Amino acid sequence: MQAKTIAAGEADDAQRRELLEAFCRAVEERGLAATTIADIVRHARVSKRTFYEHFADKEACFFAAYRAIAGEVMRQVATAVNFEASWEAQIEAAVRTYVTALDSRPKLTRAFFLEIHAAGARAIALRREVLTEFAELTRGFVAQARKRQPELVPLTAAMATAMVGGINELMLLKAERHMKSVDLAETAVALCKALVAPARAR
Repeated sequence: MQAKTIAAGEADDAQRRELLEAFCRAVEERGLAATTIADIVRHARVSKRTFYEHFADKEACFFAAYRAIAGEVMRQVATAVNFEASWEAQIEAAVRTYVTALDSRPKLTRAFFLEIHAAGARAIALRREVLTEFAELTRGFVAQARKRQPELVPLTAAMATAMVGGINELMLLKAERHMKSVDLAETAVALCKALVAPARAR
């Protein structure tokens, strides 16, 4: 009985993940505002009834997808950083991993960064919450690096938020002006290094 319950739970989790991926594909196809539940279930190849077994509405699905993607990007960034490396190498790894992850699905990134502003107060609050989490992750990296190199400038919460927000704006600029990923990454890395570099290195 317990094995069946576990199997059923795993199946539910798998179906939920499929619906989140279907939501993302629909947004890439039609944009965030235009995406409907009909689009989501079409991509997932399930019924609307199945959708409502997992999400109350499109907004709930959007929030879950936004959270899931943010969590995956943070996991990738955290995994990429080697705390035994130099602080410059740590910044290079974190920033390039972040940019690469966002650039892997540019239409989705643009929708989540830009269209979210028109998705209502709850969506904007979620964006701010996730931005804060990324900023705190960044502060943690710098704090860890300072254990070996205390001359590095500590990041305040405001500066970390500005750093992450600046990189996000570069991602939007890339989409609008067709910047090359390598140029964007170089700019983002230079920005982050400048913020934490020891005074004598500036």
